[in-house]
Amino acid sequence: MHEGPTTRKAVSRESGNAIAFAALMVGNVALAFGPWFVRLTDVGPVAAAFWRISLATPVLLVLAAATGGRLLSSVRGLGWILIGSGVLFAGDLAAWHVGIHHTKLANATLFGNAATFVFPLYGFLVARAWPTRTQGLALALAAIGAALLMGRSYQLAPQNFVGDLLCLLAGLLYAGYFILMSRARQTMPPLPALGFSSAAAILPLLVSALVLGEKIMPANWTPLISLALLSQVLGQGLMIYALGRLSPLIIGLALLTQPIVAALVGWLYYGETLGVADFVGAALVAIALVLVRIAPPRPLPLPPVSGA
Repeated sequence: MHEGPTTRKAVSRESGNAIAFAALMVGNVALAFGPWFVRLTDVGPVAAAFWRISLATPVLLVLAAATGGRLLSSVRGLGWILIGSGVLFAGDLAAWHVGIHHTKLANATLFGNAATFVFPLYGFLVARAWPTRTQGLALALAAIGAALLMGRSYQLAPQNFVGDLLCLLAGLLYAGYFILMSRARQTMPPLPALGFSSAAAILPLLVSALVLGEKIMPANWTPLISLALLSQVLGQGLMIYALGRLSPLIIGLALLTQPIVAALVGWLYYGETLGVADFVGAALVAIALVLVRIAPPRPLPLPPVSGA
């Protein structure tokens, strides 16, 4: 029995999706170490974001050129999208890095990934499709898991409120960044898209750090280099690769793996203890990810938008 062209395409697509999903998960694990590196730096939090981007951008552009990407021609018609995404990412990092110093690692990572629910909503609106029952169940389980991951620690530490709000703002800006980058990824490879978007974030971050009067020059470069390579080059690189291949729902829910990893880092290095609720929350997030990964796409059309 011979496979037809349609079957081969389906197998190839599924294989590509599996690779993209693996990249997505590895990228999220790498990004989860970001808050820890931020705490280890000896510069201001926004300055740390500036160095994260400044050190990573040349590496990203060199990698993009080395892999055969036509850098300047790939930007044509997408300049405002890349600049906008860079500005949103700069705002995300600035708010998030400040918030990291005023809340627990797990809380910072959870709120900083508010795109978990905002980005899938954008995906449903663009596709003009309601989530299927399985997708809706996955979202509900993820929401309960997210609440369990932060609920107990927040009740015991209300002084985290300001840090949580800053991280929530960062998460909303992160969702906007994803929306613009998903548009860029429709025609651009991941490395040039991330490289030029990162370049657009450098100046806003430097100006913000100077206005805030932060210490800019570090004495210890190790945490900043680790932040740039692990979070920006590896973590964001894999995320933007997956962004062009997986649905917004899968991308969004996968972000919840970050607070799970960050909670483990906080437990091991800062004594931020974990309880039963944390483990149950992590299990619910894992179940949600399995559901969205195996769920067949059976979207129901949204009602027509008036005036459209």
